[in-house]
Amino acid sequence: MGEKKRKAEVKPIFVFGKKNYKFMFIGLAVIALGFILMAGGGSDDPHVFNPDIFSWRRIRLAPALVLIGFGIQIYAILLNPDKK
Repeated sequence: MGEKKRKAEVKPIFVFGKKNYKFMFIGLAVIALGFILMAGGGSDDPHVFNPDIFSWRRIRLAPALVLIGFGIQIYAILLNPDKK
C-alpha cells in the first residue's frame, strides 16, 4: 500500500516525422497559391464578356502550381524521415 505511483512520460507518437510535416505544409501552401491564382476573372454584368478568364495565369500557371503542390504532398508522404 505504500508504493508511490510513478508517472511515466507519455510521448505522443506521430505518424510522420518533422521533415514530412514541413514538406506537407509547403505543398499545401503551393496548392493554395495555385487556387488563389485561379480565382477571379468574372464579370459583374452577365451580358458583358470578360476575356481575362482565359489569361495565361489562370489557364497554365495556376493548374501547374496545383499539380506541383500535389507532387510535393506525395513526396512528403513517401519521404523516410529517418534517412538523412
